[in-house]
Amino acid sequence: SCASTKKIPYMVGAESIPQEALEQVTKNSEPIIMPGDLLEILVTASNPEVVKPFNRMGMVYQMTGTLSTYGNNTTNSSAYYLVDNEGNIEFPVVGKLNIGGMNKVQAQKVIFDAISPKYIKEAPGIDIRFKNFKVSVLGEVAKPGVYTATNERFTILEALAMAGDLTVWGLRDNVKLIRESAEGKREIININLNDAEIITSPHYYLQQNDILYVSPNKTKAKNSDIGQSTSLWFSATSILVSIASLLVTIFR
Repeated sequence: SCASTKKIPYMVGAESIPQEALEQVTKNSEPIIMPGDLLEILVTASNPEVVKPFNRMGMVYQMTGTLSTYGNNTTNSSAYYLVDNEGNIEFPVVGKLNIGGMNKVQAQKVIFDAISPKYIKEAPGIDIRFKNFKVSVLGEVAKPGVYTATNERFTILEALAMAGDLTVWGLRDNVKLIRESAEGKREIININLNDAEIITSPHYYLQQNDILYVSPNKTKAKNSDIGQSTSLWFSATSILVSIASLLVTIFR
């Protein structure tokens, strides 16, 4: 009974984790640009006309002092950049740029170096945002499905909360994280939600297209087997009854 109770709470002892460790995890949580990502990239400068050729159709912005605010035509997919299988995007004027496997800061530098000072003398501002940051949550959760991240620092706990949390049959110490790298290599990581160390784990912050699978406990697995066996038994019995009825009809 006590052992079962210990497996219910999340992050037991999390209050003892040093603040420095939590801050370090946050610093290392930048999402990585992957093939298939859809990016919104905006180039800004004090003179809008100078950077206009470097912004896709549908991108508009205005300058307010040193701050820039912008919006986009969300119905126009041509305003976004699709990362191809080699990690490239087709950038206006410049052509192909390889940014696959980079975080946003690294990708911003690649774009910056490609257009300044070759095309414009003023140092431009580069803003990159993910438009399809999604994760899948499957298994013993209340609402399995594909969920769009509310921000680019999306945690395991946020994903599970969006899926309605684990059911009573979900194993909190056996959550599988399936992740694919920018090179196409897949890995499966076992996550223990009972363990406070999950907060400092490099897997606490999710990457786009991650898959979370919550395994069922023995009770749920056993019930599922019984249900399947019972269904097969009823099907077999039904067939035998039908055959017997047919034979009786024939030999009358």
